[in-house]
Amino acid sequence: QVQLVESGGGLVQAGGSLRLSCAASGRTFNITVMGWFRQAPGKERRFVAAITWSGGRKYYVDSVKSRFTISSDNAKNTVYLQMDSLKPEDTAVYYCAAGDRTITAYDYWGQGTQVTVSS
Repeated sequence: QVQLVESGGGLVQAGGSLRLSCAASGRTFNITVMGWFRQAPGKERRFVAAITWSGGRKYYVDSVKSRFTISSDNAKNTVYLQMDSLKPEDTAVYYCAAGDRTITAYDYWGQGTQVTVSS
């Protein structure tokens, strides 16, 4: 099992920045990918960004490209999401996820952290 703990959410004005962190513990040696998803009120949870644990390939949803940056510190088993130029539509609960099978399958989820962007 892998446990994930997110931090860094909060309230920010439009145009501002936030940095989310997600620390993994447990059976982290099998992790193949870590990612971020978000769920806005009344909407489904959607993919935001991901990074492969070996090689560091990065993937983003089109709506956050050039504004969000995913990175990792493998020695600390931590993944980050730097969010710049935030927009009100970025408001959501952000979830960290990890997978240990393929780079598209996520088996472990954090509890989520609220990000609110005011206009």
